[in-house]
Amino acid sequence: MTVTQAVLAFVVVAGLLTVIPGMDTALVLRSTLTRSRRHGVAALGGIQVGTLLWGAAAAGGAAALLAASQTAYRVLTIAGAVYLVWMGVSMIAASLRRRVEDGAVGAPPPASGRWRHFGLGLGTNLMNPKVGVFYVAAIPQFTPAGVNPLLMGLLLATVHCVLGTLWLSAVLLGAGVAGPRLRRSGAVRWLDRVTGGLLVAFGARLAFEARA
Repeated sequence: MTVTQAVLAFVVVAGLLTVIPGMDTALVLRSTLTRSRRHGVAALGGIQVGTLLWGAAAAGGAAALLAASQTAYRVLTIAGAVYLVWMGVSMIAASLRRRVEDGAVGAPPPASGRWRHFGLGLGTNLMNPKVGVFYVAAIPQFTPAGVNPLLMGLLLATVHCVLGTLWLSAVLLGAGVAGPRLRRSGAVRWLDRVTGGLLVAFGARLAFEARA
């Protein structure tokens, strides 16, 4: 198997995983619909930086250590679960407190909030140990004989980022069209509640799996 063949095979696997709706899609949708396309881009950027970091960790052996150590995996999983539940509850609580005046609903959101959305995307990705385990399993299978695993891991992570960026950009552009209308209708409060509920559910599932 050549490097080109390995990358093409990985594109098929990673592409299928990318288009399956998950937390990444929900976060980009939420950031775009509730704030703006720029906030959606910030969330997308945080997610992809997290993907690159996991790929580098897996290629460097850190994620392999995580996968081999049951204790380390459980600690990170529980920490991730707590983080996700906290973020989800915060979103739901904020949606219940939010009272937007009719004249300010369509006002452009402040640029300062973009870093928060970037951090949300980054944190959600980094606190999910399954991403690291995926790379630990994928890198050996898609590394041709004689190729440096570290370089191959970084290459696969980059390919994964490109696929994710293309898909989430399409989601972002579509959401950007509907965003202004939804913000005027006050539907953003329900979107925050749905996204927050998904984060809580995903965090609870991680916590349950950590105890298993």
